[in-house]
Amino acid sequence: MSETGRPAPPPVPDGMTPSDAAPEAPDTLSTEVSYDDALRLALTLHRQGKLDAAAEIYRALHRLDPQDPNPTHFLGVLCDQRGQSEEALALIRESIALDPTVLDWHNNLGNVLLGQGRLDDAARAYEAAARVDASRADVHNNLGVLRREQGRLADAEAAYRRAIELEPENADAYSNLGRLMAQLGRGEEALRAHCQALVLKPGHAPAREALGMAYYTLGRMDEAAQVYRDWLRDDPGNPVAQHHLAACAGATVPARAADAYVEQVFDGFADSFDAKLAVLQYRAPALVAQAVADVYGAPGGALRVLDAGCGTGLCGPLLAPYARRLDGVDLSERMLAKARPRQLYHTLTKAELTGFMEALPPASYDLIVSADTLCYFGDLRAVAHAATRALAPGGTLVFSVEAYDEAGNGDATGYRLQPHGRYSHRDDYLREVLTAAGLSVAALLHVHLRTEGGRPVDGRIVTATRRM
Repeated sequence: MSETGRPAPPPVPDGMTPSDAAPEAPDTLSTEVSYDDALRLALTLHRQGKLDAAAEIYRALHRLDPQDPNPTHFLGVLCDQRGQSEEALALIRESIALDPTVLDWHNNLGNVLLGQGRLDDAARAYEAAARVDASRADVHNNLGVLRREQGRLADAEAAYRRAIELEPENADAYSNLGRLMAQLGRGEEALRAHCQALVLKPGHAPAREALGMAYYTLGRMDEAAQVYRDWLRDDPGNPVAQHHLAACAGATVPARAADAYVEQVFDGFADSFDAKLAVLQYRAPALVAQAVADVYGAPGGALRVLDAGCGTGLCGPLLAPYARRLDGVDLSERMLAKARPRQLYHTLTKAELTGFMEALPPASYDLIVSADTLCYFGDLRAVAHAATRALAPGGTLVFSVEAYDEAGNGDATGYRLQPHGRYSHRDDYLREVLTAAGLSVAALLHVHLRTEGGRPVDGRIVTATRRM
């Protein structure tokens, strides 16, 4: 199980047919190397992250022997790592047609389909894996993840418990069960499952984060904070532990999430980002697109547009009709790797948002859109000033934030770091900061951005223009 709750593919060499288990691969490929040694070299390069070299060998072997499913399959896995999902699907399906007896290959097919949000197709792939070997705990764990994505929560619970029955030391299954119990409001069961995951896998970062969140959900903030303190004792400087400790303890709250935290979270989230948000009824891209339409009317393809915190490019198809130039910026390289195959952006840049906009020539864009990025900023003053500078006079900034319930709070900052790790903002703070930055607030809409833990997340869609 990956840190994001998505079933992870096996290590690259898994899924090879038994006859492929072989000695260590040679370091270099010569004209005299055998076919089998070439395949082993490709797998070695693949494991080392040398994807171009591995892909070249896989393709050469595929041409030499189109009936060997191994280079075909692992080339498909590699294509998925590069964000080339359609080619990955075609290759993995071709390999399964050549040899349907390899469980892990069905599993990989399910992973790719799940990453595309094709839940029913992914379910069929995982079910095929279970038919190959119903005694594999990881298959039932993956089925549990899939059933949870489908909203079939009772089936998800049954699958996780079957995985634990088959492999009582499966920490991932316990961790997944804990997340499900928390979603179902069964907080004490969630705590027990997460504690067991940590017993089986001491120091496991996702289990520690989930345990802290389980305590937070039950309102036991001191115990949640202690989880993060213990984590930092064992792993000093861990950005996730530092961030969540600040959220739970309320001390030394940063003005915005650290770059290292954002990168780690979203690099780990990239493979399942689109599918996960579809399950959460994620509405921010559609809501900001509607706000853009309210300002500009029908798309005219004439604007210079920046997708600020573009992620996997979910806003790209909605913004492209308005743009003669569409650029994206994000801190997560793995998220950008998912955005590139969309082929909607003129440029995609890995950078911190405020610094990126501050380095632009003045008046570079007519429209800046930011969907669910500024919820990782508490203090919005610097980023608002940078956006104003980057906008042409009369240009428009549209963004989403999560709403800070103002009832009974005495927080003078106007924002709060919530225990789930995101910031929320007060309406009066938003107006004050944007006005001070040289922007006029045209609209501040109350919306539900998505569901989380079965409850709607209240937010704001803000539209502001640079004063002439």
